[in-house]
Order: sequence, then structure tokens, then C-alpha cells
Amino acid sequence: MPVIVLIGAQWGDEGKGKATDLLGDRLDYVVKFNGGNNAGHTVVIDGEKYALHLLPSGILSSNVIPVIGNGVVVDLNVLFQEIDGLEARGIDTSRLRISANAHVIASYNRSLDKVSERFLGSRRIGTTGRGIGPTYADKMNRVGIRVQDLFDESILRQKVTAALLFKNQVLSKIYNRSAVKVEEVVQELLSYVDRLRPYVADTALELSQALDNEKVVLCEAGQATLLDVDHGTYPFVTSSNATAGGACTGSGIPPTRIDRVVAVLKAFTSRVGEGPFPTELHDKWGDYLREVGHEYGTTTGRPRRIGWLDLVIGRYAQRINGVTDFAMTKLDNYDGLDEIPVCVAYDVNGVRHDEMPINQTDFHHAKPIYETLPGWKQDISGCRKFEDLPVEAQAFVEFVEARVGARISIVGVGPGREAVIERHSVLGG
Repeated sequence: MPVIVLIGAQWGDEGKGKATDLLGDRLDYVVKFNGGNNAGHTVVIDGEKYALHLLPSGILSSNVIPVIGNGVVVDLNVLFQEIDGLEARGIDTSRLRISANAHVIASYNRSLDKVSERFLGSRRIGTTGRGIGPTYADKMNRVGIRVQDLFDESILRQKVTAALLFKNQVLSKIYNRSAVKVEEVVQELLSYVDRLRPYVADTALELSQALDNEKVVLCEAGQATLLDVDHGTYPFVTSSNATAGGACTGSGIPPTRIDRVVAVLKAFTSRVGEGPFPTELHDKWGDYLREVGHEYGTTTGRPRRIGWLDLVIGRYAQRINGVTDFAMTKLDNYDGLDEIPVCVAYDVNGVRHDEMPINQTDFHHAKPIYETLPGWKQDISGCRKFEDLPVEAQAFVEFVEARVGARISIVGVGPGREAVIERHSVLGG
């Protein structure tokens, strides 16, 4: 049975949670394979809004087993706050599985994240300050703490001691902050053990067995292609692999078992944080799209930077991820426009680029080359078939589809769970 990888095609906030929720009754497992609580998914069900940060969005479907994979970094306080919030609203979270190999965000990681970002000043990256980057750095430096370490107090204390030997020097001598006490960190982490224990599993083994038993698995990325640490707009990126390849390393599912890659592409573009953004708008249209789309960070509440749709980025995402299907979201945000500019290429110092420039400098100086399409000036939120859309909206989707290199199988026409047009099945066919 298929493994579907769901990724973001832009800088995040494309609506991946809604795409997962749409497929909910056809899925058996939903696996979050990268990131932490530095990003979020917003899902609207029967008019109720659910903001998820660390938990996979499959937690909202009663038939789905949600999995936090080994590639995720876990803030245990945030995890249980989120669980408590969902339980209070009647959502059963007992099905959750957490990889024993996932890394834990310790308090000193959050401290280092915040002070180092302030220290960078104008050269800041735009981190959320939640300790994500320092925790991934610990993982690569082999001084990280994994979920399984919490169940052996002796090992946990040794690992925290080893990590703080260096980090306390940095905090006290570079940033003039108080040193962190080993015992305080150990006791905080141990306080979660009893509650954490029932959720922890060998998730790679369970997923392998599930696939052998014909179960359908969806691997859900945090962040998006242009925030991938290898393939994004480095250094203004996240600290993990948010592209399709990260689904394998972050879940333990081998590449030979992946059948489809679905990329979520918002009908315009947004990003949070620093970094180049060729189609960014600083005018009334940027303000309009931000407000009509409620473009504020699910996790941070920060207003998102807004721009017109960029098809150079769309093609790049298709190529890097091997996208088989796109899901276009927020098409309805254009309902009030007479015309819609779409970026089809860049001008870099007088040279046309139809693909992403090879270096960051050229991308930073890229000027968008637009083609303008007619708007439709009517409410499309009630459309449930592609043929129900105004001809101008159909033409917009087909224009984008012809230029991004894969079919657009899903079109979102409103915030609700039901406000979707499914043109093709992303489970195959």
C-alpha cells in the first residue's frame, strides 16, 4: 500500500494540515518526520479551528495513528500542553506514537537560541527562539538527548553533564548569562517520564509492519522546501530536511516504499522571518492578501510577508521533491481581484532566469517577471467540482499546472474541511 509524502512547496504556511485532514479517512498512519514546535498547522473542522504545533495533524482523525518520527525534536512541555488542549476539546490522543530516537529540546537549547539570535542583531536568521536549531546542532555534534535517554537516569545525567560542559562556557563567557545547573535540567526532564512512557515506541518497526499489512501511511513535513537546510534559501532556513528526502531519514521508511509526493502550493506566496523573497509586496495588495487570508503565524502570531505566486519556486519544488501531485490552497483569496499577476521567471541583472538562480546573491537580486491573468470577481467557496469554478479560475489553475511540472490534484476554495475540489486521487490513478 502507498506511502505518501506531503511537503510544502514554498516557505511554509501553505496549508499542509488541511491537505492531511482531507485524506484523513483514507489514511492509517500520519508521520511527522522533521522539525519541532517552530511551525504549525491550522485545521478547521465544522467551524472549529485547531492549531497544531508539534503533533501531526492526523491526530484529528479518529481512525489515524499519529506518529512523531525520529527526525523531530520534541519540547516535552509543549507536547503535553498540546495534548491537554486537544483532550479538553474531546479529541482522543491516546493513539499517539513517539519515536524513542527523537531528540528532546532541553531548556538550555531554548536559552542559547534566544541569546544567539539577539547577538546576531541585523544578521539574525529569524528563528522562533524555541531551541530547534541548537537541538539539531546537538544531534549532529552527538551530544543530544533522545527520548529513550529519559528512561535511564544515569545515562541522562551523563549526557546533560557532557552537553553543559561546553554550553555553560558559552552562556557565561560569551553571552554573560548564568550557567545552567545539571540537576535542574535532569529533574525537569525526568518529571515527564511517567506520562511520556505509554506513547514511546519503535516507530520505524511499527511503520514497516503496517506497510507489510497493507496500511496507508502519510509522511507530513514541517516547514517547506525553501526552508530545507540543504535545498532552501540558506542560511534563512530551518535546521532540518523539510523536503521529500527527509521523510526517509526522519521516519525510518525506506525510499523504495514511497509511492507519491504531494506538494502544497498556496495560490500566492508568504514567508515568516528573514531572507530574500522576489515577489514580496509592500503595497495595498500585500495587505489585502494578508488580511483576507488571515496570514499570521500559527505558532508565533507574526504577520507573514506576502507576495504573488512564484512559479519559479513551484518548478524548483517539483524537481527537488519529485512531486507527483500539487495541492493548491487559498484560491478563494483571489475572489475580489480584477486581475492576478503570476511570476513566471526572474530578471537578474538583465538576464532571464526560468529556474532558480545557482547562487544566493542572484536570488537576492532577482526581479520577478510577471504574466497577468484575469480574475473572476465572484465567491468560489461553494464550488465542489472543477467545472463549478468560473472559467477564469479554471484557467488560472491550468496555467499554473502547465508550468510547475505536475498535475494539480486538489484545489482549496475556503478554510473549512469541506471547501475542497479533488480533481485526481493522490492515492494513485
